[in-house]
Amino acid sequence: MAVTYTIPTLERPAGEDGIITAHWRVSDSEVVGEVTHTGSSYGTCNITPEEGDTLIPYADITEATAIGWVKESMGEEAVTALEASIAAQIEESKSPAIVAGVPW
Repeated sequence: MAVTYTIPTLERPAGEDGIITAHWRVSDSEVVGEVTHTGSSYGTCNITPEEGDTLIPYADITEATAIGWVKESMGEEAVTALEASIAAQIEESKSPAIVAGVPW
């Protein structure tokens, strides 16, 4: 299992370089036999540069850079909690507390 961060889209003022919002997805999966158990979360965060920061030209922003901004914006404690939540989703998928279906 390895948690994966992706950035599906970024928002910015039209015609400008600065990013104002990053949409993020965090996911992980574990294969047990022939079943893939997954966990994921999706959200957004505002990106506010510090006074005096040099804006990176939009064309030069990499996904790795944007992921770093998201993690920094969330803070270490929130990132740890998010990753624990995804691991818990996978564990719940492997041994669900509630099952659904019909007996026929």
